[in-house]
Amino acid sequence: MDSTNEPHTIYVLLGGNSREREISLQSGETVGRSLRNSGYDVILVDPSKIDLNNVKWRANAIAFIMLHGEFGEDGQIQAQLETLGIPYTGSDVNTSLLAFHKAASKELFSNAGLKTPEWRLLNSNASREEVNAAAKALQSSLVVKPESQGSSLGVSVIKHPNQLWDAFNDAKQLDEKVLIETAITGEEWTVALIDDQPLPSIRISSGNQFFDYSAKYTDNQTEYHIASVTESKTAQTVTNVSLQACRVLKTSGLCRVDLMVDQHGVAWLLEVNTIPGMTDHSLVPKAASHLAWTMNDLCERILFSALADR
Repeated sequence: MDSTNEPHTIYVLLGGNSREREISLQSGETVGRSLRNSGYDVILVDPSKIDLNNVKWRANAIAFIMLHGEFGEDGQIQAQLETLGIPYTGSDVNTSLLAFHKAASKELFSNAGLKTPEWRLLNSNASREEVNAAAKALQSSLVVKPESQGSSLGVSVIKHPNQLWDAFNDAKQLDEKVLIETAITGEEWTVALIDDQPLPSIRISSGNQFFDYSAKYTDNQTEYHIASVTESKTAQTVTNVSLQACRVLKTSGLCRVDLMVDQHGVAWLLEVNTIPGMTDHSLVPKAASHLAWTMNDLCERILFSALADR
């Protein structure tokens, strides 16, 4: 875009066609409202309604990406924006693609010496025998999940071998590849970062088997224990591991790292979310509020990161 003295117009991209559309709409509307509260000129754009090539981009436009799932977190929207010359929030094309595909990011974590649960990756057309063989090789309690979905969609914790095939079939409805990994018993933690600045970590207590879709977005019984970096050894550990994971992936702007901490205090990386949710149930705003940041403050800091980076 032309460099002028005109103020920036913020195009909040929301909705889309992924299975996380409803959460994206909530996140995008929250961001748009917060940026307007801070005095910005904001336009909401749903790429499922209008092709980005047909948007009448103003001078000094910047895209604030709040698209979850496919064509949001997987690098496709980032590539299109780069072709259009529109700066955007969050990580670049390559990082988005790597983080979106759990097996690819786990491979990088493992190569960097970071702990991540052992895994096997299967095609959706794998036979029952292949699925059983992959599970047997892991020799542990298991988690079965789509390889590239968010919001814990299609994730199953396997308590008995006879659950495995049904869990595999559930996961493959959402993705062409299915990840089977060792289940880590312990505490669930998450750490949000804006560039290299970690926000307070959060330990999650849910009555569900794990922090699934309902626990994330609809269950008011889920408990969140927010800890500053220096509050405990575990908080320090998950923060340091999260920083390392983001540096391995070369993330920028806002991201959120999900981890499990076992009984020995070892932090195991599950995944890095490059476009985490921003709803009233979401984890990032909860962490930001511990720093006395309003939602307006949080959105503006994400925007500033993009302006500085691009």
